[in-house]
Amino acid sequence: MAKIKKGDVVVVIAGRDRGKQGRVLEVLVEREQLIVEGIQRVQRHVKPGTRKASMEGGIITIEAPIHASNVMLVDPQTKKGTRVGYRTNEVERDGVKRTVRVRIAKRSGKDV
Repeated sequence: MAKIKKGDVVVVIAGRDRGKQGRVLEVLVEREQLIVEGIQRVQRHVKPGTRKASMEGGIITIEAPIHASNVMLVDPQTKKGTRVGYRTNEVERDGVKRTVRVRIAKRSGKDV
């Protein structure tokens, strides 16, 4: 189970965007990197017809990947960065008991 998933709100703890918060748009598992909305924005020079989003050429601004070690999950209660822990719950579905791992915020103990 991944500590940070698509759709989570994270805060940058290192780098030029330190302190900014954003939503995770994509997780690159093999490279241990994330693409976060509004974070690590870079400019690219694009020829016409090379990108699907912009058929025009010119200079575009996109979000570049940031390493997962440079971000922390935002605690839903305190709105600050927190570590992620796990708790196991016993869930019964259709008469079958299963153990399910749930992500929790270490700072407040609330489910993420």
